[in-house]
Amino acid sequence: MKLLKHSDEVKIPRGVAVHVKARKISVKGPRGTLKRDFTHANLDMYLAGDKKHRKLVVDMWFGTRKEIACVRTVCSHVENMIVGVTKGFEYKMRYVYAHFPINSSISEDGSEIKINNFLGEKIQRVCTMLSGVKVSRSEKVKDEIILTGNDLEKVSNCAAQIHASTLVKGKDIRKFLDGIYVSERNILGQ
Repeated sequence: MKLLKHSDEVKIPRGVAVHVKARKISVKGPRGTLKRDFTHANLDMYLAGDKKHRKLVVDMWFGTRKEIACVRTVCSHVENMIVGVTKGFEYKMRYVYAHFPINSSISEDGSEIKINNFLGEKIQRVCTMLSGVKVSRSEKVKDEIILTGNDLEKVSNCAAQIHASTLVKGKDIRKFLDGIYVSERNILGQ
């Protein structure tokens, strides 16, 4: 069954500028600018409201149940972009090891991390951060690194890349729990 019209909206806070043209969205705030392309989805997007109460409206006409789910997904992506340009995102990762301590060295600009001595192996694992993501060592907690950035997808992608580089191969993963795992996901300043 098709629904005639399904609509959802995202409130735009003060200090954030949102531009929409041909389903390409640009969000500009105090921490920078994020752009995203939603041309793959059959949606109507437009800005509505007066200058004090701006909002982005997302409409879908004659959509099935699965197509309508795309409306809320797009709104969630835009909300994450707004949080990213106002506050930013932070992922904390902890080193877990039983015997061989995992060593790492982070480049001065925070764009690369090199992981050594994982399970006593001599190989060096290099993880390069995506643009806009910085990695740093935690000053309060031992064996913890912090990933920060404006784009939630890039920050989480870098965390997944670091985690995947330290997967245990060829051994019983119930016994060998060594690796680098995400311990916290936060919005910066909270």
